[in-house]
Amino acid sequence: MSTTDLAFTPATELAALIRAKKLSPVELTRAVLERIERLNPTLNAFCTVTADAAMAAARAAEQAVTSGKPLGPLHGLPFSVKDLAFTKGVRTMGGSHIFASRVPDVDAPYVRRLHEAGGIFLGKTTSPEFGWKALGDSPLTGITRNPWNTNTTTGGSSAGAGAAAAAGLGPLHQGSDGAGSIRIPSSFCGLVGVKASYGRVPLWPVSNNDYATHAGPMTRTVADAALMLSVMAGPDDWDATCLEAPPADYVGKLDGGVRGLRIAFSPNLDTLRVDPEIASAVAAAARAFESLGAKVEEVKAGFADSSDMIRLIWGAHYIGNYGQFLEQWRSRMDPGLVACMDEAKRITAQDYVAMRGRKIDYWDSVRPLFERFDLLLTPTTSVPALPVGRLNPEGWPQHAWDWFPWASFSYPFNFTGQPATTVPAGFTPGGLPVGLQIVGRRFADLTVLQAARAFETARPWADRRPQIT
Repeated sequence: MSTTDLAFTPATELAALIRAKKLSPVELTRAVLERIERLNPTLNAFCTVTADAAMAAARAAEQAVTSGKPLGPLHGLPFSVKDLAFTKGVRTMGGSHIFASRVPDVDAPYVRRLHEAGGIFLGKTTSPEFGWKALGDSPLTGITRNPWNTNTTTGGSSAGAGAAAAAGLGPLHQGSDGAGSIRIPSSFCGLVGVKASYGRVPLWPVSNNDYATHAGPMTRTVADAALMLSVMAGPDDWDATCLEAPPADYVGKLDGGVRGLRIAFSPNLDTLRVDPEIASAVAAAARAFESLGAKVEEVKAGFADSSDMIRLIWGAHYIGNYGQFLEQWRSRMDPGLVACMDEAKRITAQDYVAMRGRKIDYWDSVRPLFERFDLLLTPTTSVPALPVGRLNPEGWPQHAWDWFPWASFSYPFNFTGQPATTVPAGFTPGGLPVGLQIVGRRFADLTVLQAARAFETARPWADRRPQIT
């Protein structure tokens, strides 16, 4: 197998090769690190590479294989962690000059679990400052570029994870999602991105944004995502907000299919603008579920308008969490984030509590659809990947900080905490990936994964590889 083929081999196949002693964890890790060294100067996917520690872990993993020791589900498989997640002894900068020297003394619970499962930690992937936007640039770590077209963004905020997964810089990548930050870069980069039900993957520190943030996998196949999620998920005492129930058997039951399910398809959530090249690819993808034995019906979603809600709540959380740094660090922060926080200074406690009440009530407008249907299909984003340097697409309303109009399919399901996954639905005529979003009922993570897997089986995509220039 060539090193390029090795780079794009799914984690599930790599794990089997390692267990059969047909592939060395050292060989695999070295190949991935060499690929990172070669491509990262172009893509800027990794802001910190822990090459020495990765090779040491790979050698220990190889010794465990040869000596017949018990092997974890990720034994010998390289993985990355987003720069917002705490990693013991490794910089966690948050894409910001403010925390450029921060080195935590603990791992987040899911990072600890990835290590304990036998994974080989490669390093940290880039994020915009504090994950504030759905684009791939940071004042500290610079621009992260899309492997499918390096003149375009990866999306964000899990920007580096998107670039790394698409470019074959390891098979498993962790992202986080407070308003679409797993699903948007996964859509732009042609990946599977899983936002499980809120609390399914325990967090620490728990994000102070009203139960909106989720951590999850970003991979090239659904089976890899299911494998990674099975390790990350499950209750943990460090997170008082996480779900008590253990996760379902995502790996063993992945091929359950969608036969007999009732699936709603909303091409625009009733009111959202969608580029024609996105709309046509997603509509074709939705029709494919009928051949898989599901009943698909185009619907009016009937959700309450949430555009004012996201704008006020987003700004309030950022000024509340980071406002203490604004006076000293303003000149070295992302100007868009500064504009967002400056605008949020006008929000009163009464404004915030009233809007939070609307957020609580929002579920009552979403719930009726999921009482009738098992799943909802939508575009993941309204547009394909934007040119680097833009906050909003050409021809769309421009704003000092507001990027939500083209990314409004994702955040409603952060408000409701429902599971939502994006899968590749095809490509635009210009060769950029298009994402299909699959949303499930509360806690029905397995159903969403099964639907993603069924679609992947019907319309395989993992053989497509970007030609990076």
